[in-house]
Amino acid sequence: MREPDRRHGLALLRRRVHVVLDGGAHDRIARIVHRALIGLVLLSVVSVIFESVPEYGERYALVFNVIEYVAVAAFTLEYVLRVWCAPEHTLYADRSPTAARIAFMGSIWALIDLAAFLPFYLSFYFSTDLRVFLMLRLLRFFKFARYSPGIRTLLAVIEAERKALLAWLTILFGAVLFYSTAMHLAEHEAQPEKFGTIPDAMWWAIETVTTVGYGEVTPLTLIGKIIASFAMVTGFLLLGLPVGILATAFAEEIHRREFVVTWTMIASVPLFRTLDAAAIAEIMRYLRAQSIPRGALIVRKGDPAHSMYFIAEGEVEVELAHGNVRLGEGQFFGEMAVLQKTSRTADVRATARTKLLILDAYDLQTLTSRNPEIGDAIREVAQSRSELAPSEEPGDIIEAELEESAATEDASDV
Repeated sequence: MREPDRRHGLALLRRRVHVVLDGGAHDRIARIVHRALIGLVLLSVVSVIFESVPEYGERYALVFNVIEYVAVAAFTLEYVLRVWCAPEHTLYADRSPTAARIAFMGSIWALIDLAAFLPFYLSFYFSTDLRVFLMLRLLRFFKFARYSPGIRTLLAVIEAERKALLAWLTILFGAVLFYSTAMHLAEHEAQPEKFGTIPDAMWWAIETVTTVGYGEVTPLTLIGKIIASFAMVTGFLLLGLPVGILATAFAEEIHRREFVVTWTMIASVPLFRTLDAAAIAEIMRYLRAQSIPRGALIVRKGDPAHSMYFIAEGEVEVELAHGNVRLGEGQFFGEMAVLQKTSRTADVRATARTKLLILDAYDLQTLTSRNPEIGDAIREVAQSRSELAPSEEPGDIIEAELEESAATEDASDV
């Protein structure tokens, strides 16, 4: 094989490995690999926990060792492959391959991956308390953060609000410093062994402001009790502050992501493709989301039509007499029966876990009355679909239009 061909083949292989290790839910092999790694992390953590029980540690020593060896081998291979694929990351795209790999190895995610298997190798070269390595082995639990969208979102929120959280920590330290100094002045004569210095008093201030209150150090003087009362109230106020910061930021982040997904999905629907940003924003006000498990019946033939549906994620299957037709992400169904006020003409079932955006009939009427542009677009599509519908089978699922939807990308989906 020629050298250019070999390099091209390695580049393609590296890109494919990168997709498998860092790809999304749309890649089947990536989903399998991620789930296998999650299962291995969970299995190894449970193994470490039960290995610490003497009875289980002796009886199942061979099982625990096999799990540890497999986990270390898998995590080591994963780390090596991630370092090799580092130049494929968009974050390091403007760097040389060597610089990209060095930058990746210094990232927080790479350090977590390294901590998942490094204690195993260190145990061969350093003779120390095995409990230290036991604790280090449990660090692999944090690999869950790499595969959990929720944890990644929370970390992103903490990163975004780091200035506010740093300001809170500064205020908290200031409160501890102030109350420890005040308590030192008030109690150093009554309790010199506990409040003789400001550092001694800081332990009391920390446990009081954080509302822990062990009770082994308490004020004896009246001034000291007054200071302690203010410290406890201040602690309640301060501890609620970061909760509010993170909760608000987390809700905004989730709303922002859902907004982007919803906006993209609506804008891709042929019915709304020609509308401007203001019209799409108007539609989003009336939509509500619903998650449907695989195999669930969404629409039943013969039922009255109350809503139309947009497919944000997943896939549904329309069960027709001559065969089934599948509709995927970005497509919609159910609007004809709502507009014509007829019953459903076919069953619609989710073939995968599906997220639907639902527009109720009343909201559809309100939307069309408040925004004539949307109403004209819907009526235009409804009219074109009515021409395709058999006269004896009015409804929202029309076989002819489904066939047209499957045949051409520009045709309106049912």
